[in-house]
Amino acid sequence: MTVRSYDEALEEGRRLNPGMKIGHPGRSHAWPLAQVLFQALRVKLAIDLRGSEDVAPGAAILVSNHKSMLDPLVTVTPTRWRVSAFTKAEAYDSAGGFFFRALGQIPLRRGDDAVTDWALDMAHRCLESGLKVGIYPEGTRGPDHGALYRLAPRVLVPLLEQNPDVPVHAVAVTYDTSRWRTRVRVRISERLPIDARTMSGPEMTAVIRDRLVEIGELSYVDQYAFVVKAREKRRLAEGGSGPA
Repeated sequence: MTVRSYDEALEEGRRLNPGMKIGHPGRSHAWPLAQVLFQALRVKLAIDLRGSEDVAPGAAILVSNHKSMLDPLVTVTPTRWRVSAFTKAEAYDSAGGFFFRALGQIPLRRGDDAVTDWALDMAHRCLESGLKVGIYPEGTRGPDHGALYRLAPRVLVPLLEQNPDVPVHAVAVTYDTSRWRTRVRVRISERLPIDARTMSGPEMTAVIRDRLVEIGELSYVDQYAFVVKAREKRRLAEGGSGPA
């Protein structure tokens, strides 16, 4: 990994993401204000979180399933942790782009190797500074809220390999929206038995997958979520109705 200053890395990120305002990944000054705003979410969200006591202060990699745009918030709201998460680049062009910039999230464009390497570098800097990094390796929100879809290794495995001494925790989030006040269940695992120096990518991914399924009480679908969603979209376009 090339040794360079944060400002140099930030300038490279701007070059790799032309026209995008990327903010300052891992260096937001908006967290105190954001935490006040996050607490207001409790009016609408009843968050049942367990396992945060197993996460030591300082750097950690939090690997979560992905069911809602609220996923990052329902973890940091009760814990008050400062987490910089990988966030799809398209989100920075949306109305919520200001939010991601203000909180120092890390933009990631799918299929772009140069941007991926840069994002991994920024994540490494966050961890070296004692911050937590969040990642959602399902890649997109799954269509079945009670299922975990296949985890993509493309960013997850290099993140683990580049930071072998950082604790890794699984975070499983599920939602019950049947009532006016959404009930959110968040379960955080103990430090996972992952050794990036001796384990292969598939072995590390399997440990995370199995723990997410267990603590989240999820079923497992051995397909990528984007493939399942695309197939369902195509089926409906061809005149299908109801679940496949």
